[in-house]
Amino acid sequence: MKYTYWQDKDMWLGYLNEYPDYMTQGETLDELKENLIDVYKELDSSYIPAVRHQAELIAA
Repeated sequence: MKYTYWQDKDMWLGYLNEYPDYMTQGETLDELKENLIDVYKELDSSYIPAVRHQAELIAA
């Protein structure tokens, strides 16, 4: 799964590209990755209601 991340001062921030509304952070890049996995598990298990999804629409 692809994700976007950046460093802001002493913290790493990021989100899963498929779910940009659900950001997380970590003190290290490895911690951020672990937190992203946790976010994915919560989203996948329907623990978080009303998850927004992205899709591509092709119009002729």
